[in-house]
Amino acid sequence: MGLTKTEHFTEEQNAIATLLKALAHPARVAIVEYLMNTDTCICGDIVNELPLAQATVSQHLKELKNAGLIKGSIEGNAICYCIDENGIEKLQNYFKGVAQKLSTKNKNCC
Repeated sequence: MGLTKTEHFTEEQNAIATLLKALAHPARVAIVEYLMNTDTCICGDIVNELPLAQATVSQHLKELKNAGLIKGSIEGNAICYCIDENGIEKLQNYFKGVAQKLSTKNKNCC
């Protein structure tokens, strides 16, 4: 696999790519959707919601947390997870900008 040469791209481009890369797995999308549909932080229930081993779910949670899409807090022996609004807001703003540019773009292209 080649080098990504991230230094050739803006900080914003790299940040958006990190967020999108974290979402580029159906299990992670399912985790984010599950957390969005609950009103509280979730500690152990996520494993029961997915057809994956606990260790696999933990790895997906780690990727989502490292990207800034979820946050976790330690409560006793468990880590409780919830959506990180800042990460979701970054994605929302990015796609809002894309949609605005597309709506004003010349429709005669391709």
